[in-house]
Amino acid sequence: MASSKLTKAEIVESISEVVDVSKKDIHAIIDSFFLEVKSALGTDKVVEFRGFGTFEIRTRKGRDRARNPKTGETVHVQNHGVVVFRPGKELKEASWHLRS
Repeated sequence: MASSKLTKAEIVESISEVVDVSKKDIHAIIDSFFLEVKSALGTDKVVEFRGFGTFEIRTRKGRDRARNPKTGETVHVQNHGVVVFRPGKELKEASWHLRS
């Protein structure tokens, strides 16, 4: 199944058709929203949107035997944080119905 993508510009356009707010203001709101999410994750907070899902930072263990794919050289990778997303119940149910 080929997937298509939805861009921020398309989201701004769609929202502008529903609410009486300028596209410029909607764009600023979306940018501010993502900045808040990134800031919260950067301070080790969990970001939860009930029904949609949860974003959090998890620590991924480092390893000594990782390889540089270009050179094949063995490199050391330190412990580092990765962002994970867990879909909420409503999103899981909606995606299940869309895929069936």
